Amino acid sequence: MAEQKLTSIAIGRAALRIAVTENRTEEQRVKETLAAQGIRSTAVDFGGEFMPSIVKIVERAVVAAQRQGIVTETHVGAGAVAGAAHAALEQLVTRAAGFNVGGKIGIARSGEHLCVAIYMAVGVLNLDELCVALGHRSLASEE
Repeated sequence: MAEQKLTSIAIGRAALRIAVTENRTEEQRVKETLAAQGIRSTAVDFGGEFMPSIVKIVERAVVAAQRQGIVTETHVGAGAVAGAAHAALEQLVTRAAGFNVGGKIGIARSGEHLCVAIYMAVGVLNLDELCVALGHRSLASEE
């Protein structure tokens, strides 16, 4: 299918949609649905103490995006994913610092728009607080 001209908000929705999937089966179904709309996507799980995990979360997002062909294996592609993931994580620092977290990173791209969504639980005693964040970057369509 020819790639449609989609807006950044549509790609953000797609990243969130794949980030909130409950299991690999649902994730694959969402990925196929998005692909039919011209959106490449993937998701990856993470967990651990928030502050020490920041670098690992960014790395997991970059590796997943590169392995799935969402971005090229260049510093430009890696930088776009890392920047969007870091922007999303910055939105969560005040709620998650000092706590254990676990969740999923959703990555979506169409054309020049790349979005990284983070959906996670923040562990507080036996309760969990939920957090969602989104980062966006633009990069050349051929990148």
